[in-house]
Amino acid sequence: MENSSDDYRIQSLDLDTQETAVKDPSAVNLEKVSHIIVDQSLKDQIFSKEAGRICYTIVQTHLTFNFNVKTRLQQEFKVREETRGRSLQEWVCYVTFICNIFDYLKVNNMPMVALVNPVYDCLMRLAKPDALLNEEEVDCLVLQLHRIGEQLEMMNSQRMDDLFFLLRDGFLLQEGLTSMARLLLLEILEFRAGGWILSTTAHKYYYSEIAD
Repeated sequence: MENSSDDYRIQSLDLDTQETAVKDPSAVNLEKVSHIIVDQSLKDQIFSKEAGRICYTIVQTHLTFNFNVKTRLQQEFKVREETRGRSLQEWVCYVTFICNIFDYLKVNNMPMVALVNPVYDCLMRLAKPDALLNEEEVDCLVLQLHRIGEQLEMMNSQRMDDLFFLLRDGFLLQEGLTSMARLLLLEILEFRAGGWILSTTAHKYYYSEIAD
């Protein structure tokens, strides 16, 4: 991707550009806007958590923006293992971003079917033994399941069962897990077992432990 143009800097996605993209999509290059959003999401985890909201706003007036974002997500998905090997932060940002897009962008009030398996594949990667040894990846996995786990399960319950088999085995059998990783895994196992809800008592227990 050529980055010499100022159009590819996130600074160009200022309020005026956002407003123009929403009010008059034909006045901006939405493909470039999609690249700007994805590029910044891969660099900045805070931005990656908000990017879905920006995309959702633009899609309200230009449905084809869905295609622009999905195309770029597919490109990044194909090289996800290389991304993880190169930069753990970039990998975690990508997972956060794709889950955020899954959460926000709907088709007929339903998540985009094309994203279901890629999102599951990313979460399954976070549940592999080598990833469970890294607190940053475990934290990312648990955060995404809190956010979209119930939606994902409605789309494909078998894959959710497979994912939680990995998490259960990781919690019970994995050597070398940090105490925080074990706590996070136990919490998400209980969260799903409770119908994607934590009891008040459990919430106080887990989050007081995390705060400590």
